[in-house]
Amino acid sequence: MYKRILLAYDGSAPGQQALLDCHDIAQWSHSELTLIAVMPLPLIALGPEGGVYDETLHESEKNRYQSILDAGVRRLADAGLSARGEMVIGDAVNEIAGCARRIDADLIVVGHKHLDGWAARWWRGSVSKALIEHAPCSVLVVITH
Repeated sequence: MYKRILLAYDGSAPGQQALLDCHDIAQWSHSELTLIAVMPLPLIALGPEGGVYDETLHESEKNRYQSILDAGVRRLADAGLSARGEMVIGDAVNEIAGCARRIDADLIVVGHKHLDGWAARWWRGSVSKALIEHAPCSVLVVITH
């Protein structure tokens, strides 16, 4: 059924739950697994008008995202599954959808935590919701509370 699964992985609690669910699906369907960690472009806010690129922040964030990705791949390997990881920089929805197209994914798995209050939901937005609109394949949203 699912031959190539893409897991959007950030190491958060919803991401950890998505990893567990992805593990179960991959084991059941003998799928190829790809984990993707999407690092936003590191900007230092100057106010509501914009920000400035910070190269020092870029390197430390890149290392942090890579170590989160490596831990996810290692966790799957320890469970007997083969997975590869890819770390990219940019907009999460565009990068995840683009990667899914490149690897011809059958399923994208992403974690989601319900946000408290309408203001938090409005301000932060939902990667999961936007991804459903842009994905070239099915999307499994793993919800944690």
